[in-house]
Amino acid sequence: MTAPATPALAPQLPAIPSTLLVGGRWRPAVGGATFPVDNPATGETLIEVADADAQDALDAIRAACDAQPALAVLSPARRASLLRRVEAALREREDELALLITLEMGKPIIESRGEVAYAADFFGWFADEALRIGGDYRLSPSGLTRILVQHRSVGPCLLVTPWNFPLAMGARKIAPALAAGCPSVLKPAEQTPLTSLLLARIIEEAGAPAGAVNVVTTSRPAAAVGAVIRSGLARKLSFTGSTEVGKLLLAQCSAHVMRTSMELGGNAPFIVCEDADLDAAVEGALLAKMRNGGQACTAANRFIVAERLAREFTSRLAGRMGEMTVAAGWQDGAEVGPLIDDAAVAKFERLMADALDRGAVIEAGGGPANGRFVEPTVLSNVVPGTALLEEEIFGPLAPITTFREEAEAVSAANGTPYGLVSYVYTRDLQRALHMVDNLASGMVGVNVGVVSNAAAPFGGIKQSGLGREGGLEGIAEYLDTTYAALPA
Repeated sequence: MTAPATPALAPQLPAIPSTLLVGGRWRPAVGGATFPVDNPATGETLIEVADADAQDALDAIRAACDAQPALAVLSPARRASLLRRVEAALREREDELALLITLEMGKPIIESRGEVAYAADFFGWFADEALRIGGDYRLSPSGLTRILVQHRSVGPCLLVTPWNFPLAMGARKIAPALAAGCPSVLKPAEQTPLTSLLLARIIEEAGAPAGAVNVVTTSRPAAAVGAVIRSGLARKLSFTGSTEVGKLLLAQCSAHVMRTSMELGGNAPFIVCEDADLDAAVEGALLAKMRNGGQACTAANRFIVAERLAREFTSRLAGRMGEMTVAAGWQDGAEVGPLIDDAAVAKFERLMADALDRGAVIEAGGGPANGRFVEPTVLSNVVPGTALLEEEIFGPLAPITTFREEAEAVSAANGTPYGLVSYVYTRDLQRALHMVDNLASGMVGVNVGVVSNAAAPFGGIKQSGLGREGGLEGIAEYLDTTYAALPA
């Protein structure tokens, strides 16, 4: 590993709003409170933003309700045009947005640029989906009535996003909501609210009706989100975050039978079969593990490698991860940025210590943290029961286990309450299809290390979530189905 450099002076923060957006008006929190947003690479405060309370959140959902009629009269073509303007603005302002993502979240600037492109893809994809909202009209089997089926806006939505992809996660929710004609309240993570505020301004400048998108930043998310859910005014919650919080929100939403989409935790297995192309498997492993420094729900969490290839795969992966440059994301050559906060560093160190106590062997990395910078680390001889095989790691820590028979690999992969994504490397088509059919996850990457795509349905099964974002399925999450019986 190239050791973490002392961060050079951080670039100047782009001009961004620092207040709430409620009903088309940028305003401070009712009580005037603010909270700091830190640069994870330096620990220094970037800016103070409005700290909303429950009343601010209620004001925002009421503003969304008031905006529903204005969105309802927008034709599909006009909604699509709005989304296209947002897409174009995101692509034109890539440098500004990428720098902001890097400053508040920490990822290398090259990855931030990729996130901007990914976010723009959602607005482009759902611009087209706005024009394809369908229905049905058919004769009933008896011939006595005709069946008219329509799909229309579910109504005001509450959107709660995580800190690790501050632009993409907002785009993945706001774009289909607008395409379907749903006004929304966005509650971004308190660690990374700045990108969401700039995104909201871009949507506003693109001509969205006042109140179509409202943004509530807060250091008290439970109070703000809870107030909106209890109000009964929101008809849908879309949440991306931990399984533990997701379960609490599902319980709260049950009181009003709210529609929910839940993208929750993961524990992704990465299976390397004995016939795998080893070069491709190592490259895929780097993508699946090290994207965002491992701070992604789709990150490979457990490497399950055929015994015959294990030594060579481990050596190659350790060599590549050990050479990665750890530095502040804006610095030249940075490949791995800091972890998001001190709690993330403590978790990384706890998981590694537990594995070492159980006999794991360090193949690369393993050194002490330098502030929030940690070394990309590869561990072999990781035994069942080790915490990092059961918990979501969310850091650049790669545990390697082995298998002899394919059934053993599938059993190990499925031996978790989570089911977001699995990765498989094999050159045998029948084996690949068998794995796809038998792995208990919502997504499977076959000989690819990145599955995210605006045109594909993203989401998991079991305790990894409910519903899908993106693809043909994504807009359905924001639509209600109505049926009318007509005389034949």
